[in-house]
Amino acid sequence: MTGHHPADAGGPSDPPEPEPEPEPEPRPGQAAFGEARWPMAGAVIAAMLLTLLMPDDLRLGPRWLLPFVEGLLLVTLIAGDPGRISRRSATLRAVSIALVGVLAVSAIWSTVRLVDDLIHGGAETNSAAGLLQAGGVVWASTVVAFSLLYFELDSGGAAARAHHMPATPELAFPQQLSPELNAAHWRPRYVDYLYLGLTNSTAFSPTDVMPLAPWAKIAMAVQSLVSLLILGLVIARAVNVLA
Repeated sequence: MTGHHPADAGGPSDPPEPEPEPEPEPRPGQAAFGEARWPMAGAVIAAMLLTLLMPDDLRLGPRWLLPFVEGLLLVTLIAGDPGRISRRSATLRAVSIALVGVLAVSAIWSTVRLVDDLIHGGAETNSAAGLLQAGGVVWASTVVAFSLLYFELDSGGAAARAHHMPATPELAFPQQLSPELNAAHWRPRYVDYLYLGLTNSTAFSPTDVMPLAPWAKIAMAVQSLVSLLILGLVIARAVNVLA
């Protein structure tokens, strides 16, 4: 006589494990994950102040021009979507991209002018202190500009991220790469992009954030080259002046 197991007798089986709940989508007009506007606005104001601190020959246009344009675009964004960044609008998106474009062009222009002065001997290259100050301002401007560039372009911008995160990110943060962190509802904030801009400018390569989209790889490569030019040439020239 053969034995039998309880399962063979048609006993109750264990209930199946519940499927993980998908990330809830906000209702129309509601953005549950909207980021506060002030970190991004503070970064733009910092970029405006850095522009005012630059030597005249490193600045694109008169001293007041870029801060005025950047301030006007920033006020437009705040008026159109105050408080938290959640309103999806083609007009606001265009204004945001225009603001980031102005900041990026200004930073790259200042870098080119600084490199030209280092090669041909500009006014600020005769003093180590003046050179380090000018180089530091230009370098900080590139960090802020590229951090805002990543912030605006990643996954369609902050307003789009507030409503939905794509299955495949364009910039993959550790929270998105590590399932054990259980960060299904996690959203990158401006401070995450500022950290990305800072580490990419000092390590000259990705650290913990991986660029997956072609535009992200190009932007990070350009920022690394710009930072390498600034830090390498400025430090070499400053050492030469001190010697």
